[in-house]
Amino acid sequence: MSRARELLALLIGAQAGGFLAQPPGVDGEPGLGIAGVSGVPRGRTWDAVASAHCPDLTGESVTFVALADGTLIVDDDVPDDSLGPLADALEETLEPPYRGAALRNERDVWSVVAESVSIVEIPRLDGDALELSLVGGVRELSVEGEATIMRIPALDELAARHGDVALRAERIDDDLFAVDVFPL
Repeated sequence: MSRARELLALLIGAQAGGFLAQPPGVDGEPGLGIAGVSGVPRGRTWDAVASAHCPDLTGESVTFVALADGTLIVDDDVPDDSLGPLADALEETLEPPYRGAALRNERDVWSVVAESVSIVEIPRLDGDALELSLVGGVRELSVEGEATIMRIPALDELAARHGDVALRAERIDDDLFAVDVFPL
């Protein structure tokens, strides 16, 4: 779940006064910092941001994926149902499936961010990370960074819906992959 870890790193940076908290101005000092005008990159936008009271959630951070059926997949060892309040808070504005990352704020209050993903099933695949691009009818696929010409119907079908597109998929559980779609 490396994309979820990236979300978490951005969330931590924003809360700890990192570059997202106050972008530098034209002279490099905090101040003006107008994205697209002064060379400051746009901050990450999420599909949903929320906070929730989670008394049963342990640790300081957690990443997870919510499936359309309400199942929450998490790599970390967390108590059953402890992510429920985070999912409930996100789902006031975002329908699953999505990838979420949360950070403990104070005691039992957590901040959580999420971005929509597509979920596909890819049976019998050796590898946990895939990238597929389709540009001008030219298809390129890599599995674990190695180029291949294999066909993956679930990814090919998803790409075909978007015209020129780049897809990045990572295994979340058994044959399930979370897919980020980047229209070009």
